[in-house]
Amino acid sequence: MKNINLNNGKEIPSVGLGTWLIDNDKVVDVIKTAVKLGYRHIDTAQAYENEEGVGLGIKKCGIPRQELFITTKIRAEYKNYEDAKKSIDESLRKLGLDYLDLMIIHAPQPWVEFRETDNKYYEENLEVWRALEDSYKEGKIKSIGVSNFHNDDLQNILDNCEIKPMVNQVLSHIGQTPFDIIDYCKKNDIVVEAYSPIAHGEAGRIEEVNKLADKYNKTFAQICLKYQLQLGLVVLPKASSVEHLSNNFDLDFVISDEDMEILNKVKPLEDYGKHDFFPVFKHSGE
Repeated sequence: MKNINLNNGKEIPSVGLGTWLIDNDKVVDVIKTAVKLGYRHIDTAQAYENEEGVGLGIKKCGIPRQELFITTKIRAEYKNYEDAKKSIDESLRKLGLDYLDLMIIHAPQPWVEFRETDNKYYEENLEVWRALEDSYKEGKIKSIGVSNFHNDDLQNILDNCEIKPMVNQVLSHIGQTPFDIIDYCKKNDIVVEAYSPIAHGEAGRIEEVNKLADKYNKTFAQICLKYQLQLGLVVLPKASSVEHLSNNFDLDFVISDEDMEILNKVKPLEDYGKHDFFPVFKHSGE
């Protein structure tokens, strides 16, 4: 898998392993398996409650630390400098690492208010950003960014920051690709990462995706991931089985321009099944 250049000169692997909803005691073996298959990019978060397991997996995977790209996220509820700065050190302790390759603000608003309030938390996010900048200067974090930020949330950071964001991690999959955010980020030299790039499995219900999976002799998940990669995004599929981990990393094919256009026009999903209640899916149409 190729790497993508960040605006600070660092590189990020274009395919990473998402660890959302993988329990702390199970994520160790998942990481060990993923690394054996070629993964070098691991994504976790304080809110996932599995940083200790991720850290143990990193320690036991048999690959030198410098060959791995490790991301975690500051809890969406932490909206002041002190809490954010303290949480960065706590994540490093839980992960057992001397530094992080990337740390990001998990959301512009606390989850209980996500997209449901007029409060944009502009000033508060600047305080959290300042904590990231300071830890970046201290060498504790090699790259810094945000997640779930709309264009106005990003502009607030850009207008007031000393160090600009390197990444914006957003919900992006076929039928729900935020082209306005992607275009805005590209103009500002910010890499977009796609989480839930197969819609937490629900993309398997999309007719156009299944037709192209048959055409290219690939799984629906491989079509979903390759689509995002060809848009220039980093993808973070979550998987735990050897089969899915292997398939998600086997992306050596090209979707034609004609078929990409078909996928660009897929209608949004009506729901995300049993995961529909999560804030990021609940408000995915906004």
